[in-house]
Parts: sequence; structure tokens; C-alpha cells
Amino acid sequence: MMNSTIWTGVATIAMLIVSNVVMTLAWYGHLKLQTMGVTSNWPLIGVILLSWGIAFFEYCFMVPANRIGFIGNGGPFSLLQLKIVQEALTLIIFTAFVTIFFKSETLHWNHFVSYGLLILAVFFAFLDPK
Repeated sequence: MMNSTIWTGVATIAMLIVSNVVMTLAWYGHLKLQTMGVTSNWPLIGVILLSWGIAFFEYCFMVPANRIGFIGNGGPFSLLQLKIVQEALTLIIFTAFVTIFFKSETLHWNHFVSYGLLILAVFFAFLDPK
């Protein structure tokens, strides 16, 4: 049987992944809809309201993920660790989104270097500072 701390960590990461997928759709999905002609004639306020409606569901996963994952509530992560993991997931999910939905965007060597540095940031955030 899985240790409850491990289970809490897995649940936290899973909710952060779902949250980031929804967030990416809210923040950038309207650009794809615009290129498809769906929202190209919408006023900006309409696009904002659409994105807010989608972003609501992002919060439905992000808030509980941070709440159960936070060490102060019995979770395995410090606030800094939660934020760094969230940012790393954001970049991974955003890159997948762009690669799948925006074929005109291409990855270059400098992107891979920046990803590598981000992975190092996550590594260092989880090192014991003692």
C-alpha cells in the first residue's frame, strides 16, 4: 500500500497537471479559436469572459492541489516547491499545446537550454538546504 505522503504528492501533481492544461486552454486557446475563425469577430470582452469561464475550472484544481500539497497542511511540499513544480508543469504543458495546435511555432536550441535550466531549478528546489 502506498504511503499517504506519497499519495498526497501524486494527487497534488495530478491536480497541478489538470489545472495547467485548463489554464493553458484559458490563456491561449482563444488564439487558436481566432485562427480557426471562431472568435475572430468577437469583442475583446467576449474573449476575456470566455477565458475567465474556462479559468474557473483551473482554480477548481489549483487551489485544492496547493492546499493538500502544502507541508503546513500535512502535504509533502513547501510553498516554494509547489510554485516551482507548477511553473515547470506550465512550461511542459504549454510546449505540448503549442507544438500540437500552433504548427508555425518551432523549438530551437535556446528553448531546450532554458528547459534544462528550469529542470535544474526544480532539482535545486528539492535539495535539502542543510
